[in-house]
Amino acid sequence: MNILRKSILIGFTVLGMAAAHAQDTQPAGKPHGAHPTKEQMQAKMADMYAKRQARLHDLLKLTAQQESAWATYQAAIKPAALDGQRPERKPMNKLTAPERLNLALEMTRKREAFLETRVKAVGAFYAQLNPAQQTLFDEHGLGGGRGGFRGHRGHHGMHGGWGHGGHEGWGGPRQQG
Repeated sequence: MNILRKSILIGFTVLGMAAAHAQDTQPAGKPHGAHPTKEQMQAKMADMYAKRQARLHDLLKLTAQQESAWATYQAAIKPAALDGQRPERKPMNKLTAPERLNLALEMTRKREAFLETRVKAVGAFYAQLNPAQQTLFDEHGLGGGRGGFRGHRGHHGMHGGWGHGGHEGWGGPRQQG
């Protein structure tokens, strides 16, 4: 096992231990069914992410030459840690229609930038894989083993997404033609 692989596995182990520690330090007086704190949720999500990435790494059986591509890929797709410093948000019903649309446009641009970064990272890593590894990545990477993008239910939980049955779209009921 080379040094890079050991470093990655140690990092995943530390994340898992941090998640376990966060769960162990939960205050004793919480009633059953209480919602976890933001920190506990972040630790749980980090742990789940680390486990998924470790499973994918093991499944791909990367060569020593592919390990640097894996490390670059992992650095590019790693979810940003939330620091709790969110700007003050107004409730949506307090915003004007133009403010809501500008907010939606800003969020769309951020999402697009995120996806562009991810596309580049996945493409560069994918090119380093052999055909068998590419098939495994197709099946298990990016949520492929649990439906991936095909299993997405659409925006705001609408069945089938916008304009795909079960939703009348923005303009009201569909016209009979």
